[in-house]
Amino acid sequence: MSLPGRLIDSFGRTIRDLRISVTDRCNFRCLYCLPGSEEAADFYRTQGQVDPKPIKRDWKPRTHFLSYEEIERVVRVAVGQGITKIRLTGGEPLLRRNVPELVAKLAALPIEDLALTTNGFHFAESAEELHAAGLRRVTFSLDTLERENFNKFTGRDRLEEVLAAIRQARDLGFDPVKVNAVVIRHLNDHEIEGLAEFAHAEGLSFRFIEFMPLDSGRAWQKEHVVSGAEILERLNVRFNLQPKGRKHPSTTSKCWRFDDGPAEVGLITPVTEPFCDNCNRLRLTADGKIRTCLFSLHEHDLKPLLRDGASDADLAKWLGEVVLKKEERHNIGETDFEQPDRSMSSIGG
Repeated sequence: MSLPGRLIDSFGRTIRDLRISVTDRCNFRCLYCLPGSEEAADFYRTQGQVDPKPIKRDWKPRTHFLSYEEIERVVRVAVGQGITKIRLTGGEPLLRRNVPELVAKLAALPIEDLALTTNGFHFAESAEELHAAGLRRVTFSLDTLERENFNKFTGRDRLEEVLAAIRQARDLGFDPVKVNAVVIRHLNDHEIEGLAEFAHAEGLSFRFIEFMPLDSGRAWQKEHVVSGAEILERLNVRFNLQPKGRKHPSTTSKCWRFDDGPAEVGLITPVTEPFCDNCNRLRLTADGKIRTCLFSLHEHDLKPLLRDGASDADLAKWLGEVVLKKEERHNIGETDFEQPDRSMSSIGG
């Protein structure tokens, strides 16, 4: 069982990382998450597939989601159980009002790392407030540098705004500024070297991520996956990359630095090289569910405890019991794999 002050699952993994979705709403319609654009449908048609399933969104009242005070309480209890890293996600987290207020609450807690993942569109409006509130790390999603391809990926013509947000974060002193790109064969795999060149020129920490089956359209096929090994082989042809050691076994990415500057590239390979053995993460959805794996088929509802008078000790005990139910691994690529009902947008990245 989990020991007091520690969250340990039944496979001996110590949980240190909590990823919190503050909203399931998003203003982009990314092809690998909420493929709602005609461009996305056209891509799947050209690959010989049927159209993605239509998005079904059941918009809930604000009270359906955890308040900032409830999120702060969960984090405070989890920190007492050994959580040291917090990442705020969505949906698009900056669609929710007053996110710097939540950042300030969490930054005051004894944690080692507080970060936020965003598509960047609304970043400029709150960037300075976020930094002043105590946020020091930010990750942007940027899958392409081509305007037409950006429209196809996201359903939005907002490439320049996202590029400006990345540069603003760097100029404000966020460190590191990370950028993630999901690589999909026949869509943006021709940009791998160009995206790395962008990272090199801008001094960024850039991550290439294998395409995972978390799209609401359920149009994922393994044939669309560009493996980390293939990406690395191509990068090594163009660049002189030096391997970096992992800071911790639970780190999801393998990284390489350029030999002439601070920029680096990394690979996140959940499909071809799963890192489940060292997974140390829990996820809290915007509506108060704990997910023990990104691909969990079952969720654990924390909200009733928060709203029905449970003590902090009750919450800590409950978290310890939930962690013991954490899955050994996901089953992507296996015959018994079943995609979760929620898309990435409503799970939280």
